[in-house]
Parts: sequence; C-alpha cells; structure tokens
Amino acid sequence: MSIYDFTVKDIDGKEVSMSKYKDKVLLIVNVASKCGFTGQYEGLENLFEKYKNEDFMILGFPSNQFANQEPGTNEEIKEFCSLTFGVNFDMFSKVDVNGDDATPLYKYLKSNSPGVLGTEAIKWNFTKFLIDKNGKIIQRYGSVTEPKDIEPKIVELLGK
Repeated sequence: MSIYDFTVKDIDGKEVSMSKYKDKVLLIVNVASKCGFTGQYEGLENLFEKYKNEDFMILGFPSNQFANQEPGTNEEIKEFCSLTFGVNFDMFSKVDVNGDDATPLYKYLKSNSPGVLGTEAIKWNFTKFLIDKNGKIIQRYGSVTEPKDIEPKIVELLGK
C-alpha cells in the first residue's frame, strides 16, 4: 500500500486519486479556520507559491476535531481560505483525522509516521506530513512547526 492508492474528495466534493501527485513533493496538513495556528495558512501559501512550479504541492485537509475550530461547511472554508489568505494550493473536503471515522489517508499517514513517543493520534490542527516524490513519508511535524522551518527539507527533496 502507498499514499498513491488512496482517493480523497476535494473541497468541491469531487473524487481525486492521490496518484495525481506522483513525482511531487507533498506537504499534507490538517487545517482549521479558527485556530491559534490559522495564520500558518500564510506561510503555507508562501511555500506553495515559491515552489509550485518545481513539483511541490500542499494538500490542506480541514478538520473540526479539535475544539470545534473548523465548524464551517466546505463552501465556507473555501471562501475563508481564498479571501483571508489567498490560498491557491489544493484544499479537500472536511475530514476526521482521528478515531474510527478517520479518513483512510490519515490512518495510513499516522500509522506510517507516528508522532512523539510513538503515538499515532494527531494532537492538533496544522500537523504536517512531508512526503517525497516517491510517496515516502519523510517526516511528521507538529502544529508549532512553522511552514518556513520545513523549507530547507523541501528544497533538499526537490533536489535543489
């Protein structure tokens, strides 16, 4: 099984095969609009704009599992991201990242890249998974890791 075997729904509800992202460096992030880390959207968008033409993509997965910080509909989330942060990277339908109803992609990410002390659960919004061009999970980053702090590793994976 690999990351490319999954299908997810984009923010407009259309099915998207993860195989669409083969040969790209990915940063997969569970996002929220009403969180103390929401400002990271700006840093994520900056990274995306800087490297989007170099086989890099950010995938944003809204989740309302942490203190009800993503209560809106997919349409409201899309509008918020566009108007507030000018988000142009790929956004997906709201998902669960923990528990029995967690989306299969997140179950895969968590089991193949556990967090601190081997725990699998996502602790909070803006947890990030860095994936190389072959679909291998390189590293899991917690919420406090700013997007700019991941940039050197992204550059390395892009072969720059």
